[in-house]
Amino acid sequence: MGFMRKGTEIPPISEIYKECSCHALCYTLWIFVVGIGFFSLCFLMTSLGGQFSAKRLTDSPFTVRTEVLGGIESRSVLRKISDMLEVILKRMDSLSKLDNTNDSRRLEELSSAINRIQPAGLVEKIQAIAQNVSNMAVRVEQILQNSMAVSRVTRDGTGGQCDVPRDPRFPDCLGKVDWMRARWTSDPCYAFYGVDGSDCSFLIYLSEVEWFCPPLAWRNHSSSSVLPKNSPKRQAAFRTDLSSLLTQVGTGKESLSFMRQRMGRLAMQWAAAAHHLGLKLHHRWREQKKILVHVGFLTEESGDVFSPKVLKGGPLGEMVQWADILTALYVLGHNLRISISVKELQGFLGVPPGRGSCPLTGPLPFDLIYTDYHGLQQMKQHMGLSLKKHNRTIVFYRTRSTFSDWFSFKPVSVIHDNYCCYSAVSCTVCHIRVIDTFGTEPAYNHEEYATLHGYRTNWGYWNLNSRQYMTMFPHTPDNSFMGFVSEELNETERHRVQQSKVNNVAVVYGKEASMWKGKEKFLQILHRYMEVHGTVYYETQRPPEVPAFVKNHGLLPQQELQQLLRKAKLFIGFGFPYEGPAPLEAIANGCIYLQPRFHPPHSSLNHEFFRGKPTSREVSSQHPYAEQYIGRPHVMTVDYNNSEEFETAVREIMRTKWFLTVTKPKAIKLDESSNYWVEPYLPYEYTCEGMLERVHAYIEHQDFCSPEAPFPPENASRVWPGALFTLLPNSTLLGWARNTTAPPYWPPMSALRLTASAEGQSCVEACQTSGLVCEPAYFRFVNNKEALGSLEVQCDVVELEMNHIFPAFSVTQRECGLQKEALLFSCAGFGAKYRRVCPCRDFRRGQVALCRDCL
Repeated sequence: MGFMRKGTEIPPISEIYKECSCHALCYTLWIFVVGIGFFSLCFLMTSLGGQFSAKRLTDSPFTVRTEVLGGIESRSVLRKISDMLEVILKRMDSLSKLDNTNDSRRLEELSSAINRIQPAGLVEKIQAIAQNVSNMAVRVEQILQNSMAVSRVTRDGTGGQCDVPRDPRFPDCLGKVDWMRARWTSDPCYAFYGVDGSDCSFLIYLSEVEWFCPPLAWRNHSSSSVLPKNSPKRQAAFRTDLSSLLTQVGTGKESLSFMRQRMGRLAMQWAAAAHHLGLKLHHRWREQKKILVHVGFLTEESGDVFSPKVLKGGPLGEMVQWADILTALYVLGHNLRISISVKELQGFLGVPPGRGSCPLTGPLPFDLIYTDYHGLQQMKQHMGLSLKKHNRTIVFYRTRSTFSDWFSFKPVSVIHDNYCCYSAVSCTVCHIRVIDTFGTEPAYNHEEYATLHGYRTNWGYWNLNSRQYMTMFPHTPDNSFMGFVSEELNETERHRVQQSKVNNVAVVYGKEASMWKGKEKFLQILHRYMEVHGTVYYETQRPPEVPAFVKNHGLLPQQELQQLLRKAKLFIGFGFPYEGPAPLEAIANGCIYLQPRFHPPHSSLNHEFFRGKPTSREVSSQHPYAEQYIGRPHVMTVDYNNSEEFETAVREIMRTKWFLTVTKPKAIKLDESSNYWVEPYLPYEYTCEGMLERVHAYIEHQDFCSPEAPFPPENASRVWPGALFTLLPNSTLLGWARNTTAPPYWPPMSALRLTASAEGQSCVEACQTSGLVCEPAYFRFVNNKEALGSLEVQCDVVELEMNHIFPAFSVTQRECGLQKEALLFSCAGFGAKYRRVCPCRDFRRGQVALCRDCL
């Protein structure tokens, strides 16, 4: 044919094709003609050069809109077409070696599609053609693979055994097979598991790797079982040498270097804490857990905006917490693996190659996975069905009496039945713990409920048990309080602090110059009484814009900052950052912390910083924990909008003196002089021992994978013939009846205290009123008519529905509501017309996360 000139027509491909038999040689001739036609079109475009450089394409049959920009771009596109044609020729060469009438029909359809790509009118549509050629290459690949698979099925004699089963227990099987037929080449992971385009391979995959089809009778199920082998349990022994941990953490980033330095600086305190906790636990046997820690926010895939700012005044709170979490897990003696990249995550988990559409290659190799929201999103993207399909609708199923009944895949709710994980692979979610700085409330966590009721945000909606979220401070009892560690002074250091304190030195909380803007009025008042110091980051050529009377030290290393705090009397915050570790460090070094009160409180409804966060919590001050759990004289919270109140607080601080005792009282107030005597103070839960104690209890007792029996059971009248709850002596609270056997549970039922909130009050507030803490784990025991009856509630109507304020009741309307969805049990929820049914518990002194008998 030679090279064709402009206007030369190519005979319709279908005519050439019809003249040929189904012999493989004709396939080769057919694709040769197609190739010549495209190369002619390529020559045409090359000769035309940039004549079409400014033309706008109209919509083509391939719905691609673009522009031809000139000679260089055109030649690039032509090279792309040439490459695509070469791929097609190779594929068709393989097809020419087959003799299959079904494929002849498919190739005829393919030729019809190609026949539509004629030169007339397509000069401007060259890029659309290139895209379509790419799609055709994929289609030809599918034809080739299917032809080979059909030949293999015929050869092996399994054709009749691979009909798609019509089993009502597996209603999605047929649809999944159809999907696989059309899309199995969309992800290489399917070929990794042996899928080759045949129906047999689809059914094997969907019954043995996934779980949408029934097991095939002719398959050897013992060899394909995914049930894990029980490896021998090993004892966890406390560690005091951190050298191996420091090696694991590495030094590739500024953030990692910061974490290593912190670990090394606190090593002796961790060792002493491990010794004390061992004595407290009487050296009882503890199982060593396999734990993966994936720090998602430090991965390159998440952007890692933190590492570059470590040495420039950026936030360090998250790195402080992660460093302490890693150290606590290591010191407790567990088998630890650390991941700070998606590649490492995939390797540790056994993620198959591809785009994340398939489950893991085997059972989850870890007992626990600690990560953050960034890591959770990365796991969703790369773990496929192992994470995407593990929420409450398919992970948990009713237990059956026979093996075949295990394969009844009807999704059920998590509240009123026995459940078990279908396989070790599908239960990944229950092993995950999410480090969540500000907390996630149940209404935001439940995807369906959050979407329907306006609680959907960019975070949350993961359908986890709310206690799987672990916070920096005890924001809400709905989540587990993880915390971090502040450096604790020994007796020698405490005496040195007392000697080195300067009465008129104040340090401002804020390492960025932007935090000082608009605060000149407060600084002027403070400057009348005290010498003001700052630690604002700045570059040599650009000093920070702070008042001239401020002695700015620049960004200080941690040890130098500690020395400055041990010298200062006052540590003052101006409203931001929220809830960081610095105020606790200052109080531990003998400073008084002065902070602003927010009126109205800041929340996602009125403040940009909290907007989009999965919580409705109202923040009453810059550091609510310091205000609520520490308080005066160590913490003073005042209205900064009232200059007189602010100045009065500063004068009161100036009158404060230090007092040091061996028994460590928080403070002594001398009534005759109205002076406070204070000393360095650190809550026990923020010491190394306090954190070890808390993390140990979580690992030993928190279990979100084992099924929970329904409560009350069907035979409750025989098991518990009397009332479940009785009035406690000298109290308005109810407790578990002493003459009734309590079910084994953690926290133990002996800590349960039942009460009712006021209208419009949450269970968090109701329990705090009684000096207790709301315990979400107990909701399942009080979400029943027995609890309502014990509270002497009159119910004309009892509703069972998904509502994050249930169980609750309305006195005026005599309506009662019980919770239908266990994931929505919420301590934080409240409603204007309802009184909540609230399960409370006691707590250990200095350890709000644990009840008195929880250790």
